[in-house]
Formats: sequence, C-alpha cells, structure tokens
Amino acid sequence: MSVTLKGDKEIANIPSIKRKSLKINLNDNIYGTFAEIGAGQETVRNFFRAGGASGTIAKAMSAYDKDFSDAIYGIEHDNRYVTQPRLKKMLTHEIELMEDRLSRSKHPEKLFFSYANTVATIDFAKKFKGHGWVGIKFQLDPLEDYNEIVLHIRFKQNDARLQQETLGVLGVNLIFGAFYMNDRPKELLKSFYDNLDKDQIEIDMINFSGPRFMYVDNRLMSLQLVKNGMTDAVMFGPDGNNLLPAQVLYKKNILALRGSFRPVTKVNMDMFENAQKMFLNEKTVSEDNAKIIFEITLANLRAEGEINERDFLDRAELLCSLGQNVMITNFQEYYKLVEYFAQFTKARMALAMGVYNLVQIFDEKYYRHLSGGILEAFGKLFFKDLKVYLYPLKDQDTGEFITSDTLKVHPRMKELYKFFKYNGKMLDIENFNPEILDIFSRNVLQMIADGEEGWEEMIPHRVAELIKDHRLFGYSTRKFAKKINK
Repeated sequence: MSVTLKGDKEIANIPSIKRKSLKINLNDNIYGTFAEIGAGQETVRNFFRAGGASGTIAKAMSAYDKDFSDAIYGIEHDNRYVTQPRLKKMLTHEIELMEDRLSRSKHPEKLFFSYANTVATIDFAKKFKGHGWVGIKFQLDPLEDYNEIVLHIRFKQNDARLQQETLGVLGVNLIFGAFYMNDRPKELLKSFYDNLDKDQIEIDMINFSGPRFMYVDNRLMSLQLVKNGMTDAVMFGPDGNNLLPAQVLYKKNILALRGSFRPVTKVNMDMFENAQKMFLNEKTVSEDNAKIIFEITLANLRAEGEINERDFLDRAELLCSLGQNVMITNFQEYYKLVEYFAQFTKARMALAMGVYNLVQIFDEKYYRHLSGGILEAFGKLFFKDLKVYLYPLKDQDTGEFITSDTLKVHPRMKELYKFFKYNGKMLDIENFNPEILDIFSRNVLQMIADGEEGWEEMIPHRVAELIKDHRLFGYSTRKFAKKINK
C-alpha cells in the first residue's frame, strides 16, 4: 500500500494502480472487455502488467480507423467520435457481444463488464489540450441488470504521452471503484484521483445509473465534483441529469442569473422573466440559440458553514421543477463566470442581477489578488459581448427605488461606473413589479421554518405547492398546526 500526503497531513492509504489491477484480476467472477479509442490501450495495459489478466480480460481493442469504428459501432449523425453517444454505443455493443457469445449456463457466476473511452489528446500546436468520455457498464449480480458510470474529462498536461498514462490510471480507478466502492458513491468519486493529481486531469461531468445507483441523485454528485475541487462548474437540466457545460453552451447566447434561490421567490421570477424578454429582444440574440442559466455559487451554499446537502437538493428540486438549467460554480467573482462562458461562445452574454450585487462588483476589495486590480477584472468582465440587466432595490427607509441612475458607488469608482453605464453595458429592468420588492428569500425561509402563515403569497404558486408536497426547507404541517392552535 502507498500513502498519499497532502501538505504534511496524511489523508488516506491508497492502493497502487498495480495492486488495484491485480485485485480485479484475481477475482474469478469479474470478466469483461476493454474498448479504447484515441489514446492507446492505456487502461487495459495496467491489467496485463499486473499479472493474472487471463481471467479478467475477454477482449481488448482499439478501433482507431474511423471507417472500421463506424463498421463496428455505427455512424454518428454529426460525424464526431469523442462524444457521449459514441461512448454509450461502445459500452452497449460490447456488453451485447459478451451476452451473445458466452453461455450463462457455463458462466453462472460471472459478472460481465465493458469499459470504454473515446478521447482526443493534445494537438501538435498545443492549443487544444484535449478531452474525452470514459465509462463502464457492469453487473454486481449475474441476475441483475447492468449499472453504468459515465464521466467527461479534460486533460491539463502538455504532453500526449503523459495524458495517455493519466487516462490509464483513471480507467483502473473507475473499474476498481465500480466493483469495490459502488455502495459509497461519494468515496468512489474521490477515488478517481487515486495516484493522480488535480493538475493532471479535470472531471466536469458524471452520471450514475442502474439498479445499484437508484438512490444516487446525480445533482448531488455534480455538487461533489465542485466541492472536491475536481472542476469549477457543473450543470444539470430540468430532468436532474448532469449536463456537459461545453456541449450545452457551445456557440450559444447565454443569460445567467445568480442567486440563493432559497427558495425561489416572486422577485426571482420577475427578474428572470423581464431579463429574458430584454435578452431575446437583443438584435444579436435568437430564441433558438439562447440558454438561460440559474447559477448558485459554492460560497452561497456554504453561507451558513458546511454545505447542507438536503438544502442544496431542495433548491435544485424547485429550479428543476420550473424547467430551468442549473449551474453550480466555484466563481465568487462575476468576471470569472464570464471568462468561463467565453471558453464556449463568442456570442452575446448577459447577467441579470440586483442592485446589491452590482455594488459588490464595484468594490475594490474583491480584486486585491489581481495585479491589475479592479481594472483588470472589469477588462475581463466587459471585454466580451456582455450586458448587465439591473433589477431595482427598494430603499426600506425612503421607499424609493434604487436604479442605475440613483445608485451610489465609492467616489473612486464613479468615473469607472459612468464609463460602463453610458456605454450601454448596463440596462435597467424597467417593467418590474413594484408590489413585490419587499420580498426576501431569507424572510420566506424563516417563516417556513417558524410555521408562520403568509409565505405562500411571496413565492410562485407552483413553488409553494412543491414545498408543501415534498416537505422542502423544513416545511412541516405540524408546525403550522401548532401555530394556529396557539
């Protein structure tokens, strides 16, 4: 066994790749195929080297030639080979061959699996570092249906050979985890980096499926990726399944709304609906090419200390039920979020935010770590085709609405503020509902927790019904009954 250290602190006893491979090889029941495209046969090589591979490896192949690959797995309609659909076809095809060619009566105890990867390593110009899809389809009982783990990776190393070796280590970790850590999905997820460093590879999407993972919420697994520092941003759709941001946002017009959404209030929806109208009315934006994203930062999820997973899932449940795409990010500063989006699109982007958030953007203390300070941050924020849609704030003392015209920033920021405002980078949301500006998520949440009446009027009807039906945010009919009886 080898020991991995983080700083001076021992964090785990991690078996070497050889030991993991050997343990699988010595298990008489684990038996399957390896199909690897794009980076050699790096995963299966570890099993050959470990010894005893004849009882584990049914077949190892690399269909590198596109015509030959198409003849085996079929032709992709988009003519792309490093995709999730291609990976799934590979996994399914190889399992079907196993089932078709081997007699279950002869191998009643065998646990079949197919492991596959389809990747593109770094190009010769070293501008594109490469990415890929990796997955395993496997049984844990011969009479049970197959389980599946699929993940997307991004290479960080600048050498193709090193990327190949990294992929081989990841593949062993995935197969080992599937068979020996499937009852601990969070630990399984962490184990993907056994004998690896986060500077070598990024995992930015994962989905679990199958009978043994029926209890796994893939949205929670997405959260773990960001929480563990495996990636900076993850995304999931209305159906709760994780999405690959690079794929969903490619060449799209993007409108993002940041918030706590704890819970979603009428103010949130008013901001969303008005910002969406303004965004779709932009000349360079088409509805067919637009993506709306509700973003929650990791810092927001940690606002009260440790991340409360139940609280996170409650927020996710509401946003998904409203048909929204949700993104969890590790970007506290807005310019980092815009930089992230800019990797995937050069099209028009927009941020919808309240006055309070805009004030924070113009606070110099958030940019002290940058050599160029706030000017560098604003250069990154507004360099791209970006607009800010500003939702007003009601002054609780005077009752006046604070907009971009009446907003006060630090005297040193006045000229910078004027520059961006009068260059059309900031637009006020004018058709807001003035009747709801006294609503705050934190007050609604407290009312739900205390069993007070009236909170339903502060949030969309659909959201209120979901909170009651699914007992979200600590809602309890007993609390309300006790309040009424008193």
